[in-house]
Amino acid sequence: MAKYILFDTETTGNQAQDRIIQVGAIIFHGKNTEIYDELCSSTQEMSIEAMEVHNITPDQIKDKPVYNDSNFAKRLEELNCPENYLIAHNISFDLGMIEKEGFVNHCKLIDTVRCSKHLYPELPYHRLQYIRYALGLYENEQEEAKKINITLKAHDAIGDVLMLKLLLTKLTQKCKELFPDEKIMNKLVELTKTPVLMQTFKFGKYKGREIKEIAQEDMGYIKWMRKNLDLDEDMLYTLDHHLEQF
Repeated sequence: MAKYILFDTETTGNQAQDRIIQVGAIIFHGKNTEIYDELCSSTQEMSIEAMEVHNITPDQIKDKPVYNDSNFAKRLEELNCPENYLIAHNISFDLGMIEKEGFVNHCKLIDTVRCSKHLYPELPYHRLQYIRYALGLYENEQEEAKKINITLKAHDAIGDVLMLKLLLTKLTQKCKELFPDEKIMNKLVELTKTPVLMQTFKFGKYKGREIKEIAQEDMGYIKWMRKNLDLDEDMLYTLDHHLEQF
């Protein structure tokens, strides 16, 4: 039976040298559920900006095991096979963090950010906390937390994983509506691999405007963005699409 590994990391920062200091995970298979909520030590100095987000301080992790000695890391290695699913919100970041520790993935991947963009294109943003309110996930979070005996805190790894679990339920329901003849989890894997053609700008001087319209009015801006900004895969795909039409 396939196992579904939902996980989230908190880190010393978001640069190449940064490392994991907390991991939260929910692993479920059938009616069985495993919960992991672990702090990890690191020799990498923690940035103030990171502490501002996750509220973890160096003194809280100084006596903790390193990530590779955590229970989750060991369990993940046991489950690391093509039958199982590894799931995260913006999985490229969290997968990248565990890859820094030597992990080589063999699981199927589901990125709930990418899937949310495909299945809920009308939402202006797809950040986890935004979706928490936009899709009403907060209405069931306390009940769900009580079931598995966790305490909810903002920007806490295990709290985010609980939200991820609620979001995954929404995504599977939406997927069934839109693709009734597909195997749902495999469809989410497919959507994860498929770039999204973005409809509107989320930032910049044309924030809120349709990208197609701006491509017709100000192609110079599209070219400038493509050349000068550090953009995610979906925006790069979108800009390239419109540049090809030019």
